[in-house]
Amino acid sequence: MPSALETLVKILRLERQQGYKNTAVIGGLGAFSHKWIQDAHGQARKPEHHVLVDEIGQLLRDYEQIHSKNERHEAVTYMLERIMGRVQPTVPAPALETPPASDQVGQPVPPAAQPERLTERRPDPRKPPSRKREDRPSRQPSAGWKRDEVVSDDPVMGRPDRSHQRSGRTHRSAEPDIPPQPRLARPPRKPRPPLDPEAAADVMRGLNKEITVAKGVGPRMAQFLRKLGIETINDLLFYLPRRYDDYTRLVSINRLKPGMVATVIGTVRHAEIRVGKNGRKDFFLVLDDGSGRIEVTYFGQYFLVRQIRVGKQLVLSGPTSVYSGRMQMTNPEWEELDSENLHTIGIVPVYGLTEGLRGRTLRRLMKNTVEYWAERLPDYVPEATLERTELADLGWAIKNLHFPEGWDHLHHAQNRYVFDQLLLLQLAILGNRREWQSVPGQPLHVTDEFVESFIQNAFPYPLTNAQRRAIADIRHDIGLSTPMNRLLQGDVGSGKTAVAVTALAMAFANGKQAALMAPTGILAEQHYRNVSAALARMPGERKPNVALLTSALTSAGREQVYRGLADGAIDVVIGTHAVIQEGVEFRDLALAIIDEQHRFGVEQRRALRGKGTNPHLLIMTATPIPRTMALTIYADLDLSVMDEMPPGRTPVQTRVVEPMLRDRIYNFVDAQLEKGRQAFIVHPLVEASDKIDAASAVEAYERLQKIFVGYKVALLHGRMKPAEKDEIMAAFGAGQYHVLVTTSVAEVGVDVPNASVIVIEGANRFGLAQLHQFRGRVGRGEHASYCLLIPDSDTPEARERLQAMEETNDGFKLAELDWKLRGAGDLVGTRQSGQSALQLAEVMTPQLVEMAQREARTIYEEDPDLSQPQHHLLAQRVNMLHNNRSDVS
Repeated sequence: MPSALETLVKILRLERQQGYKNTAVIGGLGAFSHKWIQDAHGQARKPEHHVLVDEIGQLLRDYEQIHSKNERHEAVTYMLERIMGRVQPTVPAPALETPPASDQVGQPVPPAAQPERLTERRPDPRKPPSRKREDRPSRQPSAGWKRDEVVSDDPVMGRPDRSHQRSGRTHRSAEPDIPPQPRLARPPRKPRPPLDPEAAADVMRGLNKEITVAKGVGPRMAQFLRKLGIETINDLLFYLPRRYDDYTRLVSINRLKPGMVATVIGTVRHAEIRVGKNGRKDFFLVLDDGSGRIEVTYFGQYFLVRQIRVGKQLVLSGPTSVYSGRMQMTNPEWEELDSENLHTIGIVPVYGLTEGLRGRTLRRLMKNTVEYWAERLPDYVPEATLERTELADLGWAIKNLHFPEGWDHLHHAQNRYVFDQLLLLQLAILGNRREWQSVPGQPLHVTDEFVESFIQNAFPYPLTNAQRRAIADIRHDIGLSTPMNRLLQGDVGSGKTAVAVTALAMAFANGKQAALMAPTGILAEQHYRNVSAALARMPGERKPNVALLTSALTSAGREQVYRGLADGAIDVVIGTHAVIQEGVEFRDLALAIIDEQHRFGVEQRRALRGKGTNPHLLIMTATPIPRTMALTIYADLDLSVMDEMPPGRTPVQTRVVEPMLRDRIYNFVDAQLEKGRQAFIVHPLVEASDKIDAASAVEAYERLQKIFVGYKVALLHGRMKPAEKDEIMAAFGAGQYHVLVTTSVAEVGVDVPNASVIVIEGANRFGLAQLHQFRGRVGRGEHASYCLLIPDSDTPEARERLQAMEETNDGFKLAELDWKLRGAGDLVGTRQSGQSALQLAEVMTPQLVEMAQREARTIYEEDPDLSQPQHHLLAQRVNMLHNNRSDVS
């Protein structure tokens, strides 16, 4: 749906084409203005947006009173220019106060560190000014809206800039007083010459040459680049910046505010090593830019004293905070000031480096590489696709990913780059689905009477409508010769296990074998107990023989299960990775179920499929994923969403508690323990870190044993051996421990009905989906349960996210919000391939995802083999994705 401003731009252009006759819309612009003003105000998020709407609205209302064609021309032109930000508003913004231009010792401050005074332009309010020839568009973002969103603090993606919170690449210093500037509405595109396969092959061979053939890369430089994973010219070309610094929008230190993500330039006035807690050596410095000073601490990075000395000029980028009344930064990114950048009016890329490689050196190498190769890159996306999506050419995108002409250019370049990854991923996954389903499976049929009888006998409670819908989806799929490939997505406690048990019963009713694989021995044993009890209540004389297969079995027990699976004596096996080990052979496996699928890699899922004659596959996850994202990263799966909770489940009460009230929390936990309950206490780190100032589980374990005197406290974390972890969880589930101090290893697969409280330290460091999973560890019994969130940061984003945890227990709502606030990086990672996630996933938007889905399916339906000439290069890229053994392999 176009935004109000986009709609108005089209109407004004039409009015211009029709000769300013006030006929572009029925009733004229004045009548149209009433509805438009209402819609535009509804989409506006900033005061300047509302000012713009009011101003344009008044001009629309007055338009029919203008009778001169020239005056109407000026009015329409002014409105278009005003929307694009090319002329100043009639009500000018106040000028910024310029800080002092020199520091305390008389050294001049780098010129880019001084915010420019905004000049005011006061047009005649009685007449819209026409644009002068010298009024050239700036390359900065505008105040306009773009496709269902209002441009906000982040000039790149139109949403608040929180790149430092989500390991994002895009970053700029925040300067709230500078008004937005014009946005590049559409990237320029050149006519594409006919494809020359031989020339394209030559280019690809050149890109795949070793990096040593590049000009300026000797053996020493090549060694540095290899440490960064750069082996070829192609690797260098697609080694994207970690962030970008806008040297025209640097913030002076005296204008910094707590919670900003800022880039500052200054001179080091003091530097020393300080001994922190537990004997840790921290590096401390004071940076001065002439307007003020800021204190900077690098936890555990004492070695920086050899690189950063007094008098050196630095560029620092990171979040700001206040400690003891003084402005500070903690572990900001830094590099030496490159004086050339001060004279470059634009955006400077900042790349990841390795010891011995300077940013300035890598930027120069990258500049030469990009300038030579960008225009020579053959564009593998079909021209028709780019026309439909209005995306940039590949070469233009690569140039602006490395050296953007403006934030708007970077925005378009990132859109193209993310779209490409999504498109290739979709095409590869769709190809896999086609290949896998080309081999027939075994149809499984059951009657309505059987399904209803089983449900009534197996479960002592009525199933929800969502559970019944999921069962109907599965029943339809397994009745076909095409093997089922379905994702069952349900929130914590939505009853996925009951759906899985019903599917297992359907396989048994057809005389076939079935397997359920879980990521941990504890979860497998939990499923074994529940599934065995439910299947034992099946109607009929013969009951399924259910076996458990985990690494905890003795050799004799394991051999017995192997024989039972091979000769068909065992109908259902429930286990861990042991199910797919060599030596496990099934007599007739027709259904495979994977629980908590994101804990398994692609090869493991492939191995499970290979244990039968292309069995039907059901994958379950308790991590809610927004539907649009699920249809992208699971394009090979049909989707069933269980968005309904069984009646009678008491919601967990969630509260955000300030760290200073930690003693009260411990008293509350102690009161729960006195009632016979149990508690989880989660920490973000296993052990204290030199680089991250956050609570650790090992330290807390030592301390909490002294606090909860008389109770048994256990420690669980991911560095323990699997058998040790299972042993501790089993003991906690049996009530042998009262408090479990743990890390994110307790996110899934833990069912302790007696646990009534979970305390999450450093809660702001986890994603909402992960916090929701933690919360699902309690509230599983009859007792009132509580989730207490203790943040160690007070940024606006942290407050907003944790407040959402207080307000809703709906995992799907939280997943959508997490996507908006943190980007899609965590969500993409749920496919768990062992490979890196999509690059620039943090700037992925629902609109881009939907567009990639649509275009991938269009191409696939037209040419599933990608054999047509216009898809030749695209097929090569998809094959490269397979050859890299990514998650689609």
